[in-house]
Amino acid sequence: MQTVRTITVIAVALSFLTAAVASAQSMKESLFAEAEEVIAQAKAARADVLAPKNYGKATEHFREAEKRFERGKDIQGIRSELEKCVSYLRKAIEATELAKVTFPSAIKARDDAVKAASPKNSAALWSKGEKKFSEAARDLEDGDVNDARKKSSEAESLFRDAELDAIKNYMFNEARAAIQRAVDSEAEEHAPKTLARAKKLLSEAESSLANNRYDTDQPRVKTMEAEYEALHAVHIARLARDVDRKALTVEEIVLASEAPIAKIGSSLNVVPAFDKGYEATTKAVMDTIGAVHAHVDRLGNEVADRDQQIHELEAHVELIEKKLGGASEEQAMLQERLRQQEEARKRVAQIEASFEPGEARVVREGGDLIIRLVGMNFPSGQATIGPEYFGLLTRVQDAIRTYGPCEIRIEGNTDSYGTDEGNLELSQRRAEAVQKYLQANLGDSSGISAVGYGETRPIANNETEEGRAKNRRIDVVISPLTP
Repeated sequence: MQTVRTITVIAVALSFLTAAVASAQSMKESLFAEAEEVIAQAKAARADVLAPKNYGKATEHFREAEKRFERGKDIQGIRSELEKCVSYLRKAIEATELAKVTFPSAIKARDDAVKAASPKNSAALWSKGEKKFSEAARDLEDGDVNDARKKSSEAESLFRDAELDAIKNYMFNEARAAIQRAVDSEAEEHAPKTLARAKKLLSEAESSLANNRYDTDQPRVKTMEAEYEALHAVHIARLARDVDRKALTVEEIVLASEAPIAKIGSSLNVVPAFDKGYEATTKAVMDTIGAVHAHVDRLGNEVADRDQQIHELEAHVELIEKKLGGASEEQAMLQERLRQQEEARKRVAQIEASFEPGEARVVREGGDLIIRLVGMNFPSGQATIGPEYFGLLTRVQDAIRTYGPCEIRIEGNTDSYGTDEGNLELSQRRAEAVQKYLQANLGDSSGISAVGYGETRPIANNETEEGRAKNRRIDVVISPLTP
């Protein structure tokens, strides 16, 4: 019986305790609600960064209010601390607007440094920049605009240095480690050219990033290539040491190098021949792959044609079923449509045959025909059409004439090297260069437009030279006019 009474007493006590805790929590939520809401507004305005003095004072009063509440102090004192907290927070929020106007470039530099993970990858420079930025913000809160601007300029420079240093540390460390590994593997003696190329690529990557820290694609790719070449040098050095130790012969190395090419060639029905080196077999393999690509394009175009025919046949069958009395008329319309489609298919086949695989790829997308000028390149950063491409563009003109009434859209594309804005502008200029050339030679120029897409629509890997070359392209999109 005594045990039951004890349990009952404990249960009642726990119930009262739970109710008391809940009541205290409810009271705290009520007291602190406004302050917590304004704190959220201040954080959203970045007051902790842009107005650290007022935000810091607000934080002190908020913590004092929490301490008073935990000690069970008088409610009026807690409310007084929270009112002071809110007052300083509102001053901080107001100060952030002035900071954004007074030193926007320093704020942008800080944001960029954060994106580059500078607090982690360039801690020393970041700390200096953060300290100077905080001083600038505090001066501005005190009304000392001149000192604030001076210190914000110093902070901007430190943040930019921290950003660049962080990017370098993050991006280049693995390549540097690979180069050091190559040096330790005696690559300077056994693979000097490959090691020199690795060092040159890393140097180019560092210079590229220093010149334009906002284009990270080019230095990133060059860094990857540098790391690869360094590891390649390690491999070559190992083989060379094996030869020196007579553990491996030159003949064995050559035969091992030929084996993968022979295997690829055999899978493509190319008979490998290495009596004069790798060049003949490599060319035969590449030519075969090019022919396969062209065949795949033709099959894709035929499938697109068949899909369109099936769709239209189904629509006509449905129409005939609804209009049985006009079956003969509908049949005639269907036959005429099929005849037009067959003529269109023949025109596409004729256009395909007019280009070599290395010049252009002809692809059907929906009702459009795309002539992808993979064999046409522009000088780096320029939009001038070289005379060696006049013949190719003449065949494009012939294709347009062959296609019949249509609208033409010239689409410019670039690889990922360069800034987004620069690539967009460059692709537009290149598209317009082709547009003007075709307009000058076709006569009727009303139906030719030009648009640049920059680096946004790659068709190949931007991390290889071959892939980047494919992405730097002009697409001529031919859209038939609906009668």
